[in-house]
Amino acid sequence: MQHETAAHLSTSDVVIVGAGPVGMLLASELALGGISVQVLERTIKTSDTIKAGSINIASAEILARRGLLDRAREAHRRGIAELAKVMATSIGVAPEQALQFASRKAVRAGHFSAIALDNEKLDADNPDIAGHNEASDATLIVQREIEALLCEHATNLNVPILRGVEVTGVEQTEDSVTVHTDAGDVSTRYVVGCDGGRSVVRRSLGFDFPGSDPEITGRQAVVDLDDVSKLKFGWNWSLKGVYRYGPLPGIVLTVEFDGPPADRSSEVTADEIQASLQRTSGTDVKVTKLHGQATRWTDNARQVSVYRKGRVLLAGDAAHVHSPFSGQGLNLGMGDAANLGWKLAATIAGWAPEGLLDTYQAERHPIGAEVLEWTRGQVALMRPDPKVGPLRHVVADLMGTRDGMTAIVNKISGVLQRVDLPESHKPASDPLLGRLIPDVALANGVSLRSAFTSGKFVLLDRSIGAVFIAAAAPWKDRTIFIDDRSDMQVTGASAMLVRPDGVIVWVSRTDDQVDPEKLSAALQTWAGRAETN
Repeated sequence: MQHETAAHLSTSDVVIVGAGPVGMLLASELALGGISVQVLERTIKTSDTIKAGSINIASAEILARRGLLDRAREAHRRGIAELAKVMATSIGVAPEQALQFASRKAVRAGHFSAIALDNEKLDADNPDIAGHNEASDATLIVQREIEALLCEHATNLNVPILRGVEVTGVEQTEDSVTVHTDAGDVSTRYVVGCDGGRSVVRRSLGFDFPGSDPEITGRQAVVDLDDVSKLKFGWNWSLKGVYRYGPLPGIVLTVEFDGPPADRSSEVTADEIQASLQRTSGTDVKVTKLHGQATRWTDNARQVSVYRKGRVLLAGDAAHVHSPFSGQGLNLGMGDAANLGWKLAATIAGWAPEGLLDTYQAERHPIGAEVLEWTRGQVALMRPDPKVGPLRHVVADLMGTRDGMTAIVNKISGVLQRVDLPESHKPASDPLLGRLIPDVALANGVSLRSAFTSGKFVLLDRSIGAVFIAAAAPWKDRTIFIDDRSDMQVTGASAMLVRPDGVIVWVSRTDDQVDPEKLSAALQTWAGRAETN
């Protein structure tokens, strides 16, 4: 990993504040676009704090589009092996059975409001599930592994990562931004705050941050217990609160509805974890050892009104915070980075069409607002209230049906997200526009996602004579052309144009009259003016 010191502060096109997964992914996207970028991080090393335990399908597909799927799959397999260990101990089955069980559960695994998802009840023929299977074996990855993977990716793209540099403020003019740090000031064209829920960048520029106050305290840790048989594996709800044991060895999580902690910044001790675990489980289980740094969190749910002020933008938790249920925070932030990266790169490089950078706010704010409502709903359904119990039974019964489970899993997986495209590119009859590309195998057996490693647009042309590739030739500097004659069964499209972030923005159907002018219009809308040479 490329960790540099404050002495290497220098002028760059973009300064990213925060070296978490969102900052690392965004930095890599900008580097792919030929933009100079540096990342400033106040901590010296990556935290071993327990955070997200997995990513969703949409995030795994982001990794796949940048050639990182094999690395993610390796981490996923390690996660399954660890999951099998704790299942064998907790459920009391043979290691071989536990491994088979863990493998089945790991694909699209998760929960909704502490009600476990059952993958075996999914409708395998559902088009959204069937269309996004390629990366489903690359999701059981804990956040520290995602951070390591993305840090290595950024390093391979020669992105300077400056650790031990604390940003103290940001000031901007019409033409530039000055970043104040404890190592001196640095000037840049743009700043992106990826510095978390307590973002210095957000507070420094006075971004409005409305939302709802917290009502819970959640705790998570990796521990040794005196007797794990006292706890039930997985998610457990009662009038005492919520607790979870697993999915990996020693991981415990508790949720109590006693308001936010009096001092959230104080160290989370083994005694605190033990007391909360005993209260929520109703047992006398004892914590004999605490591994690493435990975490304490709330359901504080807020979202900035605008994601951009002039030359300063926000992404990830700096733009939106909420409870971590269903792992939506990490996934939402990675989606921000994928959406923003190519747009900001295009703006700095000078080929962006007018208003392109403004579509970051237009596209990501509604998705963020929807996720906040989704997490608020889960908190409401977790309340230790006798009146909530019957409602949980109703929801669990609905989730026990094939349609119910499929709907919940599709929502959490992120594959249902849709970008609101301009009306001229959004005929009501076409379900693909604005959606993430599904799994598409090319004639040579390679996935279409493998064409995205350079961070450019991708034009898939299956028309006779490749007439669309010919029409798009003036945009060849920013577009990868795929002339393919394989089966069109998956998408039913003879051609489609896909943005660098995987969003489909133009489609030609097999029964359409061939009209390259519509493709040219879409390219002008998203990829700017064509080459004149």
